[in-house]
Order: sequence, then C-alpha cells, then structure tokens
Amino acid sequence: MIRVLIAGLGNMGRSHALAYHARPDAEIVGLVNRSDVALPDALSGYPLFRSFEEGMEMKPDLVVIATYSDSHADYACAAMEAGAHVFVEKPLATTVADARRVVETAKRTGAKLVVGYILRHHPSWMRLIEEARALGGPFVFRLNLNQQSTGAEWQTHKALMETTSPIVDCGVHYVDVMCQITDAAPVRVHGIGLRLSDEIAPGMYNYGQFQVIFADGSVGWYEAGWGPMMSETAFFVKDIVSPKGAVSIVDRDKGGSADIDGHTAVGAIRVHTPAGDRLIELPHEPGHQALCDAEQAFMLKSIAEDLDLSRHMSDAVSSLSVCLAADESIRTGQPVSLEESPT
Repeated sequence: MIRVLIAGLGNMGRSHALAYHARPDAEIVGLVNRSDVALPDALSGYPLFRSFEEGMEMKPDLVVIATYSDSHADYACAAMEAGAHVFVEKPLATTVADARRVVETAKRTGAKLVVGYILRHHPSWMRLIEEARALGGPFVFRLNLNQQSTGAEWQTHKALMETTSPIVDCGVHYVDVMCQITDAAPVRVHGIGLRLSDEIAPGMYNYGQFQVIFADGSVGWYEAGWGPMMSETAFFVKDIVSPKGAVSIVDRDKGGSADIDGHTAVGAIRVHTPAGDRLIELPHEPGHQALCDAEQAFMLKSIAEDLDLSRHMSDAVSSLSVCLAADESIRTGQPVSLEESPT
C-alpha cells in the first residue's frame, strides 16, 4: 500500500486526489492547502493540513505536488530527501537551475520523479505524435492554446501570473510534444508578448508567442493568452507539417476556450499527403479525470516496476528551458540561444 500526500487542492490537485481515492493500492494520508477549499464529498474525510511541512509529518511514500509553480522545486526536493517519490505538476520549476536541481535530487536519492505532462497519457495525442514521426522531418510545428477566461477562471489565471506567464505554464506541454516528434535539441528561441490588462502585475504579460528552432532544422511556434479580452477565434490550433505532408488535429465542438476537458480533446486526426487525405476518427476519448487517473497509474507503475525515467526527466528540463528562454526573450527583446538560456 502506497501512502500518498497531495499538496495543493486546486483543479489538478483535487483530480489527482480523486485518482488515489479510487485506487485500492494507495492510501491518502493527508491533503495540504494553505486556505479553505471546497472539496468533493469523496475527499472530505481525509486529514487536511495548512502547510507542506505538517503534511510531511505523515511520512508519505509518495508526494503529489500541485501547488503554485514557485514552490514546486523546493517541495519536490524536500519530499525526495525525506525518502518519498514525487509527482509534480508542470512546470517542474520556475528556473532551469531549479529544474536541474530537482532531477539531480531524484537521481541521487533514487526517488521516482514524474512530471505532470498529461498529454503523454492521452491516446489521441500519442497517435498524433506517432503519425507525425512516421512522415519524417524536418517539421513545422504550429500550436496554440488561448483561453478567454472570466470570473473564477480569470482570478485563477491572475494568481498564476504572479509567478508564471501563460507561455511557460501551458507551453511546456506543447514543446514537450514538439520534442517527442523531432528528437532534436532546441537551439534558439525568440518570443514576443504583451500585457493586456491593468489587473496584471507590472512586469508580467498575459499574451505571449514564441518561435523555436531545433538542431535538425525543424521550426515551431506556440501562442498562449489568458483573460476576458482573448478571442475565441482559432484558439486551438494543433498542426505539424513535414516535407511529406501534414498531421493536424480536427477540433471537435468545445464549450469554449475555458473548457478544461476541451484543452486535451481531439475530434479526429487528419493526415495529409500529396496522394490524399486520411481521417482518423477518435470517438472514445478520456476526459480530464480519466487522464489524471492515467497519470497516477503511471506514477505507481514507475515505482512498482522501477521504470527508468531518465528520458522523461531530461525532456521535462528541455521543454522548460525553451519556455523560460522565450520568457527571457520577451522581456529583453532579443533572441535567446539555449546554450545561454536562463538559470
């Protein structure tokens, strides 16, 4: 029986807690949240702690970290030093140096470290990557996720932007997809961005876009924006082009850009070649909770089967380095070489 502590009870933390609540091979020993939070009935009976340190007194075997990004690295390292395995939501850290520190701690302690790249567990996205790789590179990646957030969603986004920009928070998912398709190292990044609301702290921006160049010649762009001013037009573009054709997500009807299930949903995959098009229908997709269940099943499998997570961890650092380089480029107005990326 794996004893689990969940730190952070926002949308992702609650979903991860529900995943463990439903598993017979895991026991939740505590939930951590700094403030009062509404919990589903299934989670209401577990011990609730106000601080991470209090929660760690329960001596968990596994710690799930779904707090704000600026605490990820310190909490992950503290948990592994205490002998626990770690699942940490993306981004792994807010600096490349901290991300490397977390990975080095995992290697030194022997702890299993899994980063919350939910698309790695989505069968439709796995098929997208498989089809794109089959075409062969070099590739053009055209990806975005803009969110017209209002009300509670806008409040959440403003809280996230106290420490992390949209292109870092969301972009790591999609740079990870790029890296899985090309296998080549990213070498240079150029970003642009704009602060579109006085409600956001000075120095932060809620719209960003960047271009990345890979060692094999592949190029890509990613765009992310948050807020009530964002357009719903073309908010979900997922398109990979190669010399032999293109692979694209055919967007299904969504409840708007703020629909969380819609962020991962795939209506179908269109494979285009000069010989013609092929449509891959995907009628039975997992929802958000099912994907969180799959992430935690993989976490437990990595412990039980002693999986080698070296590539998983290095990919997490690589995708973060691209997004942080883009953030630096936006703030300085200059392209950033990954050899000179922020620490």
